[in-house]
Amino acid sequence: MPCPPSPEAEIPGLDDQLCFATYSAGLAFNRVYRHQLDRLGLTFPQYLVMLALWDRDGVTIGQLGEKLFLETNTLTPMLKRLESMGLLSRQRDSADERRVLISLTDKGRDMHSGVGEIMRCVAEAAGFPRDKLTSLTRDMQLLRQHLNDYAAKASR
Repeated sequence: MPCPPSPEAEIPGLDDQLCFATYSAGLAFNRVYRHQLDRLGLTFPQYLVMLALWDRDGVTIGQLGEKLFLETNTLTPMLKRLESMGLLSRQRDSADERRVLISLTDKGRDMHSGVGEIMRCVAEAAGFPRDKLTSLTRDMQLLRQHLNDYAAKASR
């Protein structure tokens, strides 16, 4: 479902594009997190996996992929690496052998205690008060939902 053409549409420059602002802010987040996550030995995508598991442990790869908006073929190598680091385990579901359950190990659960300091440092780097960061997060979640809904309609 392509957007209908609009002859009067003004095309903003790169610096005025929301997509570029979002993309480049993501790159900046990665740079800030990289320095913080070095002490945990995690990459940013691995950190996101751990955050999801700290929220809800014992999920399937499919459930984890949905939560993180990642395909299984992207997630599986990351999970194998985290398993080799001793942070999680992957086990076939006894009720359904096709499903693989992901669970944190004690080491993976213990790592959670160091995350508060990382979040504080990243929030400080962002330069906004907590209420503004909360508002920005909600706005970005809503933006993501609208874009996903539009993309889903367009693919039908």
